Amino acid sequence: MSDLGFALQLMGIGMITVFIILSLVVLLGNLIIRFVNKYLPEEISHKVQQVAVQTGNFNRKKIAAIVSAVKIVTEGKGHVTKIEKM
Repeated sequence: MSDLGFALQLMGIGMITVFIILSLVVLLGNLIIRFVNKYLPEEISHKVQQVAVQTGNFNRKKIAAIVSAVKIVTEGKGHVTKIEKM
């Protein structure tokens, strides 16, 4: 019975250790995300303004949505230069 008790004790310590380390990873990840979002914001508005000046009569929210969608789909490699109504 001693070996079984030692094995369960060792398993419990291992599980607690893994839980603590994973909790620290999640906590630090969230802190890094909050820090970056607060002090290093993404400048989408400059691109939206450039496209908005060229298009004229479109809604700025729609232009922002289009620019964001293109950026997400192309993983930052594609840029909106002109929008035409068809």
